[in-house]
Amino acid sequence: MQQALSVKTVGNATSLFLAISFVLCVGLSLVYPKHLMGPALQMWLPGFVWLTGPSFLLGLIESYAYGWFIAVLWVPLYSWFARRPAREHPLDSHAATLGALKQ
Repeated sequence: MQQALSVKTVGNATSLFLAISFVLCVGLSLVYPKHLMGPALQMWLPGFVWLTGPSFLLGLIESYAYGWFIAVLWVPLYSWFARRPAREHPLDSHAATLGALKQ
């Protein structure tokens, strides 16, 4: 039997992933200004302005919060679908019939 997913584990992992991605986007935009990510970050992170200290901190917090938002929705949905009994797909039986006919 599968171990159930933990909202806490998925929340922390997803949040950390998004926070690291945010830092990498900002860092790479500073190294390669031609490929500035500022407009995209401003669109996805309310209140984020390119680039001030408080705004960077806000973007980092919002990125982490988005990870928890995803986990709080995704883990219960995953758990619900994982608990449902597996049903055979109608095309699976059709494919089996075709395979038997070819022999």
